[in-house]
Amino acid sequence: MPELSRRISHFTESVIRRMTRISNHFGAINLSQGFPDFDPPEELKEALIDCAKNGPHQYAMTWGARNFRNALAEKQKKFMGIDINPDENIVVTCGSTEAMMAVMLTICNAGDKIIVFSPFYENYGADTILSGAEPVFVPLHPPDFNFDRDELRRAFEQKPKAIILCNPSNPTGKVFTREELLYIASLAEEFDAFVVTDEVYEHIVYDGNEHIYFASLPGMKERTISCSSLSKTYSITGWRLGYVIAEPYIIDGVRKVHDFLTVGAAAPLQEAAVSGLLLPDSYYNSLKESYTRKRDIFLSALDKAELKYTRPQGAYYVMVDISEFKAASDVEFSEWMTEHVGVAPVPGSSFFRENINHLIRFHFAKKEETLLAAGEKLLLLREKIPMRK
Repeated sequence: MPELSRRISHFTESVIRRMTRISNHFGAINLSQGFPDFDPPEELKEALIDCAKNGPHQYAMTWGARNFRNALAEKQKKFMGIDINPDENIVVTCGSTEAMMAVMLTICNAGDKIIVFSPFYENYGADTILSGAEPVFVPLHPPDFNFDRDELRRAFEQKPKAIILCNPSNPTGKVFTREELLYIASLAEEFDAFVVTDEVYEHIVYDGNEHIYFASLPGMKERTISCSSLSKTYSITGWRLGYVIAEPYIIDGVRKVHDFLTVGAAAPLQEAAVSGLLLPDSYYNSLKESYTRKRDIFLSALDKAELKYTRPQGAYYVMVDISEFKAASDVEFSEWMTEHVGVAPVPGSSFFRENINHLIRFHFAKKEETLLAAGEKLLLLREKIPMRK
């Protein structure tokens, strides 16, 4: 039989989604794949009921329904602090996953270099490979996950087409400071590179940290390609509504790629989601307060279980150090924990280019009672783990 594409041999299936399947198999509390176990706002649910009855049920405009783009432009203009034309600066996609893939296919030629901070959300590596690009990895050094400026400059000296910036960061929970962002901006300008941002956790930050939109930095609107989605902000990960915001000549290219990838995002879901985009500022304040409580509950559980972790500044993930348990690998430890402790993490090695296997990632986008139940199970870790016997 004919051989398959060689490119698929360079990456594996999603480790995150594999851990969900293992979690389901053993009936564990799934703190691996980052989706909530609570409902979206009532406004979205009611709007979806109305759309189910009254439509639209046919294709929306390929690059996004007009009222959705109008509402999105107004909302993002307010938070990002930049002018956004709904007809020129936006493409609506099937989640931020497609947004990132469409962008990579738009800007990359075969062999182009793309800077990726490591650890990274696993899709970024696959995106570079599928678009024919070559990733250049720059480490974010544990436990604080800061980058070394000299290492980043050396990466830019390879003349990359772009850098991918996830802020707030999945999986580390890092929120990049203004000084860090300005340094990245200076290199992007010096070496004439795009900055492709993943900002899906834009409204989830803690402890006085501030999410700064890269496109809002001086001179960066022209070279920033902002990717995001509604999934995390409105707890609708299954709706798969994402978007790209960029300059018109970039958006023209993304529209072409998007058209032939998926044609368009679901029309009734776009219509229903407008109600979320029109929510008042108080919603985003409440969202931050809610996730702060969830984070504090889960970090308290980790403290009681005497587990070491890096305190997240944003997003809803926490990296935990398991080196004390001397497991053969983080993959083995994660699978064992899922089966025998009943809490499913993600092995940290799936996020790193470097040979690091002493970290695991949990997420805490769950009901408070779910997090408390997970905490009770984690208290039993040491008495169950065979490495400690």
